[in-house]
Amino acid sequence: MTRRSFSALAAAVAWPPGVFAQDRGGALILRAIPATGERLPAVGLGTASVFDSDDARTREAAAQVVRTLLEGGGRLIDTASVYGDAERVLGQAMPAAGGRDRVFVATKLEAPDAAELERSLTRLGTRRVDLLQLHNVRDPQQSLARFKAWKAEGLCRYTGITSTSHRDYTAIEAVLAREKPDFVQIGYSLDDREAEARILPLAADMRAGVLTALPFGRGRLFRAVRGKPLPEWATGFADSWAQFFLKYLLGDERVTAVIPGTSDPGHMADNLGAMRGRLPDAAERGRMVAFVQTL
Repeated sequence: MTRRSFSALAAAVAWPPGVFAQDRGGALILRAIPATGERLPAVGLGTASVFDSDDARTREAAAQVVRTLLEGGGRLIDTASVYGDAERVLGQAMPAAGGRDRVFVATKLEAPDAAELERSLTRLGTRRVDLLQLHNVRDPQQSLARFKAWKAEGLCRYTGITSTSHRDYTAIEAVLAREKPDFVQIGYSLDDREAEARILPLAADMRAGVLTALPFGRGRLFRAVRGKPLPEWATGFADSWAQFFLKYLLGDERVTAVIPGTSDPGHMADNLGAMRGRLPDAAERGRMVAFVQTL
């Protein structure tokens, strides 16, 4: 079941009318990037598997989603050179949605390859990106010297490393400790908390920002709560399951931003709701873990 069909079913069967329309108001949740203190809206947009085809339908969806992100106070969009046509689609969607300058653009390269970087910049329609990440780090001896040189040249403002695989966390730990990138991006969700124990403490020690990919556990979490109402004890901080899952992650102040992927403007707006209102406290986060473990 897709999130779209799940949301429609749940709204009709389990949730009170208008639950998605609630507006908690208040200031947006912003998080400081440790390296500079620059503040970044805590909910962004991931693009893996959602904007990978450069066709009219995808371009229109991307423009609408990016516009929703920006109008809702978000800025961060994360993509990669290997996400099909996503960089090219975003390169067209950003101007259509209000301008490249409003977006904090993060992309990823598979290697410190100048040709790959040039291709990404061309496809994105920009002379530099905000965050340039080495994708899927597997070698504990990996050097970020080339990425740091590109940063010095002004081709990016920040450097980072990524992995969503537990088997690569040893390499991530080694490179994070030695190379001290500005960001680390890892897989982290309410039902996959390996990074919580291993990566987040080290990131804090190294003063690295943390981006969390796969915050819905590749859809596992939505499947687990299908047909279930949001617990009454959670309605003080979440208006939807998406916000429930995202606010668990944002409840850890070491997380700089969550980057759920979507091609649906309604889902984008719902996700952005996690950036308003209060966050769960430590006791509530423990209760959220226990709740998911019973599903």
